[in-house]
Amino acid sequence: MTLHPPLARQRGAALLLLLLVLGLGASSFLISMFSQPKGDLRRQAVTRAALADAREALIGYAIIHRRLPRPAQSALDGRESSQPCLDDAACTGWLPWTTLGITPGDGWNKLLRYSVSPEFTKGNLDQAAEATKTLLDRSDDGGIFYRVGSANCVVDDRCAPAVILSSGRHLGTSLAGIEQASAVTDNLDEQANAEAVRDFMARAATDDVRSLGGSFSNELGWVPLRLIRQRLRATAPVTKSPQ
Repeated sequence: MTLHPPLARQRGAALLLLLLVLGLGASSFLISMFSQPKGDLRRQAVTRAALADAREALIGYAIIHRRLPRPAQSALDGRESSQPCLDDAACTGWLPWTTLGITPGDGWNKLLRYSVSPEFTKGNLDQAAEATKTLLDRSDDGGIFYRVGSANCVVDDRCAPAVILSSGRHLGTSLAGIEQASAVTDNLDEQANAEAVRDFMARAATDDVRSLGGSFSNELGWVPLRLIRQRLRATAPVTKSPQ
């Protein structure tokens, strides 16, 4: 049977439209495949998003309660500890994810570590509270310098009220509460961070065992003192002067 010209043109147009749709679909798939972070890059992206969410949740908690939360009760209980933490060691543990209403882990499926300045847990943030946390980095020659804070947090208001740490690839504790053994031994800065309560190393990630401090995959976030003060001032109750 011979097709009439109008019907043939309609079928030809439909075929071209189908090919166009298939081509667009294939292009979208290829773009998404090549633009989607892979492996460690994906884990790093998930981790950085988790750290950002944790920071915002901590600031939101501070606005409501006029203090920062204490660490979690345990690696399996994400509620804030009911016991006061009176020093930096006692105020260091796991992020209280249940109390904050956020996911507990990073892109490596490990619990986020949390260290908070003791004075910021006491409900007096409308007064001057001392931030005690610092973040360190290494220069190209291996020398250590302060990225956040200084050696004297009492007179330097650049120290951080709280630090959130992702252990990254090598160390840390799984979401099931199981401590993870490290596959490397050169990661001295990571090992120091695992024990730190005041001063935390926050340098760039590397697998170079020759670098000072060794392999490093930790990711760190912190609550800036200036930001938390700005948010607290913005939400402080307005007091009316007597008539």
